[in-house]
Parts: sequence; structure tokens; C-alpha cells
Amino acid sequence: MLRKEYLSSWVMGIFTVAQYVCFLFFQNEDANLLLSLIGWLIWAISIVFGFWPMFIFKKKGGVQKGQSYMHTTVLVDSGLYRIVRHPQYLAGILLNLALILVSQHWLIVCLGIPSMLIMYFEIQHADRLEIEKFGDAYRRYMEKVPQINFFAGIFRLLTHNDKELDRKD
Repeated sequence: MLRKEYLSSWVMGIFTVAQYVCFLFFQNEDANLLLSLIGWLIWAISIVFGFWPMFIFKKKGGVQKGQSYMHTTVLVDSGLYRIVRHPQYLAGILLNLALILVSQHWLIVCLGIPSMLIMYFEIQHADRLEIEKFGDAYRRYMEKVPQINFFAGIFRLLTHNDKELDRKD
């Protein structure tokens, strides 16, 4: 049975799977090579943001033995989570963008844009859930670390010292 709170995730999943399937069959033969190469680079970056959190949560998230990495009991704010708060959502958005840039086909664009938008709204929902779970600690974390803007997160790391970043106002 489809639960109401998971409806947007299901819709996003359907758009994303449809985008993958179309990617296999539809390519723009006049595609711009540079855009396609940028798309492959973005795809590679999305893999890092998609899979690295699984290892970070297992190691630092207080996950009980035998539980999924998603069952964290500790707020993780180190490693990749010092750069962005939602690396796996970012991975999904980047993956959709990569498919659009590599294929450069109108159908894949039409499927990818709604999927990316739904993911963005899911991020807002995820922040609310994390506030419920971790309270003020998560609010402070939100002030320091961008949702998905990894450029801002990297810039922040490069321009601030560790004591500034770890300050618990």
C-alpha cells in the first residue's frame, strides 16, 4: 500500500527510472560533445556523493549492528557532511542533470527536471525530520553547512579554520 508520506518519493522514483530507461534508448545524435563530457564528469561526482554517505554513517552515525546505514543515532557533521547536509539527494540531482547533459534529448530533460524539483522539496522535508530527531544541534548544523551547494561547502572549509566551524554558539 502506498503511504501518503512516501508519495513524492514514489513519483520522483518513477520519473528517475523513466529517465534512465529513456537514456538507454534516446540520444541526441547532434549532441554537443563538451556538454556530454561535462555530463559524464557530473555523473562521476554524483557517485561519490551517493555512495560515500553509506560508509560514513556506518562508521560515525551510531548505527546498531545489523541495521541499515540510515538508522543513525548520532548527528554526523564530519567528512562529507562538513561540505553538504544532504549528499545523497545532491547525488540524485546531479545524476539527473548528468543524464540530461549526456543525452541532450528533450524527453530526458522533461523527465529529469520534475525529478530534480521533487528531490529539492524532499530535502526541505528531510531537514524538518532531522530537526525533530536532533533538535537544536541540527539547527546549529544547518547554520554552518549548506543543504546541497557543495561549492559553498568546500569554499567554507577552505576559508574558515576548524575552531570556527566547530564552534557551538
